[in-house]
Amino acid sequence: MIGIFLVTHGTLGESLIQNVCHVLNKRPPLIAQLGVAAQDDPLDILPLARLLLQEVDGGEGVLVMTDVFGATPGNLALKLLAPGRVEGVSGVSLPMLLRALTYRERGMETMVQKAISGARDGVVRLPPALGSGAGEG
Repeated sequence: MIGIFLVTHGTLGESLIQNVCHVLNKRPPLIAQLGVAAQDDPLDILPLARLLLQEVDGGEGVLVMTDVFGATPGNLALKLLAPGRVEGVSGVSLPMLLRALTYRERGMETMVQKAISGARDGVVRLPPALGSGAGEG
């Protein structure tokens, strides 16, 4: 099973994991998060990030998920990558995380592609409520 490690701003990763637990009615194995605060020095928290990464590596690799490419958590995530063993995606969302969890037994490349498509497919325009009067006024 491929591990999942979220590296995000503040408590976003923790909130995503809590919501996954709610949706799945259980906490998935081999998942962890590291919230990066504004005052954190990335070089100071890199050893903790590496430790957490090791904790979720069950032997089949780890997918690192981060929120914003180019921001501090994303830059920290880049330092953890090892092609074929530790892969990364940015733009983490609940649909992306749920899709990654669904496909984590099918290999890293499939998991990465399904996670990305889960995020992309999770963005939809909501149809107007028919006859509800919502938004009127």
